[in-house]
Amino acid sequence: MTLVKFNPDKLNNRSLLPGFNDVFDSIFNDTFFSDRMTSRVPAANISESEDHFHIELAAPGLKKEDFKINLDRNVLNISVESQNEQNNTQKNYSKREYSYSSWVRSFTLPESANAEQIEAAYTDGILIVDIAKREEAKAVRRQIEIK
Repeated sequence: MTLVKFNPDKLNNRSLLPGFNDVFDSIFNDTFFSDRMTSRVPAANISESEDHFHIELAAPGLKKEDFKINLDRNVLNISVESQNEQNNTQKNYSKREYSYSSWVRSFTLPESANAEQIEAAYTDGILIVDIAKREEAKAVRRQIEIK
């Protein structure tokens, strides 16, 4: 027996078959489908300091060797080909949300970025990429004396 969620508030939706759309809503709004429809790439935080741009990617369960970072013209590509799943085959998961098999995140660098000075580190499930700014792009700050 299958249970189908029914929303009585949608009776006035002018459908030829009331309740028909509710069947599809209950199927596609279920977590089984919505989990698979969402994008499976890590979330990113992008920030800027006085002399660097910073990219942080939340990618738990990986090793630093799993990442490939390359620069093609002014596009920084961060990718993971496939996660080693030999330890996971022995487990029966009831829900699995961070099984990245492969993904790519691309970031277009601004002209003020120095492509020669990019550093990356992976600590505690966070990949941190620091991109230095060009000298001419750094904010010049000084105290102005009032006469």
